Amino acid sequence: MTVMHSAPAKMFRTALALAAIAALGACAGKDRPKADLAASQVTTIGVNSYLWRAALETVSFAPLLQADSAGGVIVTDWYTNPANPGERVKVSVTILDQDLRADALRVAASRQIAQGGTWVDAPVQAATVQKLEDIILTKARDLRRQAIG
Repeated sequence: MTVMHSAPAKMFRTALALAAIAALGACAGKDRPKADLAASQVTTIGVNSYLWRAALETVSFAPLLQADSAGGVIVTDWYTNPANPGERVKVSVTILDQDLRADALRVAASRQIAQGGTWVDAPVQAATVQKLEDIILTKARDLRRQAIG
């Protein structure tokens, strides 16, 4: 699967903007040190905002079916890469924890190939899911570094 970096749809930009606003709002508290906010950047969205924003950005190549910031679930609809119209993928991302940690993220992907005019389930390489997780974690860490900067 090739992750395309096309301009995100208006819905993605809106969701990212809301996550950014929520993250900025969480920084207003003066009782806690800045390092604590960076370690567990939990906002009114209910999950780690860095992971949430990074996950939305990473799957923005595909149309969204569901984005539940309170539950930390993002599900895309089927996406067909124009360069490979005989294959389509669907991705789900679950954020499991409030902290920015590798085990706070779970990515699952489904893949189908066209056979005889119908879509047939096909295996997804484990490396594909791992690559998506790595991309999300790297983006989340970069967002955190920028915030505490």
